[in-house]
Amino acid sequence: MAQTTSGLLPAYLVVGADDLKRTQAMARLRRRLDESFSAFNLDERVASSDLEASDIISSLNTLPMGDAFRLVMIDRADKLPKPVSEAIISYLADPNLACVLCLVAESLPKNTRLYKAVAKVGKQAIVDCTPKKRWELPPLVVKMARSHGVQMDQAAATELISRVGESTTMIDTQLKVLAEHCRESGVITVGDVEQQVARIAEVKPWDFLDAVCARDTAKALSLYRLMQNPSQIALCSLLVGRIRELICARSLDERGQASLLASELKKQQWQVKSHLGWARRFGAGSLEHVLGACARCERDLKSGADPDITFTKLIVELGR
Repeated sequence: MAQTTSGLLPAYLVVGADDLKRTQAMARLRRRLDESFSAFNLDERVASSDLEASDIISSLNTLPMGDAFRLVMIDRADKLPKPVSEAIISYLADPNLACVLCLVAESLPKNTRLYKAVAKVGKQAIVDCTPKKRWELPPLVVKMARSHGVQMDQAAATELISRVGESTTMIDTQLKVLAEHCRESGVITVGDVEQQVARIAEVKPWDFLDAVCARDTAKALSLYRLMQNPSQIALCSLLVGRIRELICARSLDERGQASLLASELKKQQWQVKSHLGWARRFGAGSLEHVLGACARCERDLKSGADPDITFTKLIVELGR
């Protein structure tokens, strides 16, 4: 399909749960408008039940002021009333080339007529804002920190994600604050994150397991205290599973076959990227001792011992 007079496609679908990506994509389109006429050439709507198809089509077919283009943005496009959605689909068969339609949605199935209609507009019409998986976030956060003029390693990025969660908007907000705090040094460290960022995200069990495996007793205890109504028996079971993985990692490492760890554990490479380093932190027989300590802890928990005191003792013993 032909491009508009602005060189853009006649329509875009900005779709995905990453709100920061969606916001940035929308901002890029707004910046393409001539500021002198933006009050006339920008029409922003939010989908609702009272939205009229004739009103939207009229806006799309309106010619822009000046020699710029017109931009019509509709947020929550997945909530469009069916008559409006169908009218847009018909419009896209012969769009106004002096106007750009931007539909924004947190999710919109690829098999819907509206998605397919926008996809036909051009290869770049679908702006994918699917969130990164948690394990993919640290490198992205490092890159985001650079955009604020500071450096950050993956350890600091991981700590930030652990504290504020996986929302890129929340992460970016905290990075702005950290960047100002660390402007003189130009580097955001783990210590900076711990001192400046309050924990608002619920502690994940794997963050706790990672701290135990790194033999960071203080952090492991801190994370355990922040868990909401934890099941000590469940945590003990997860810990046993992780220790067995480290025993496997150590065994393969000793045989010079560390590269086989992911396949032996039937996991993705990213899931075991720290296992070898953790396994090497434990001396000969230490991992087996940990298994024994976990077994005793589980026995005591099931025998009616105080769960908090019993599990806290286990954490301390594992860090010795």
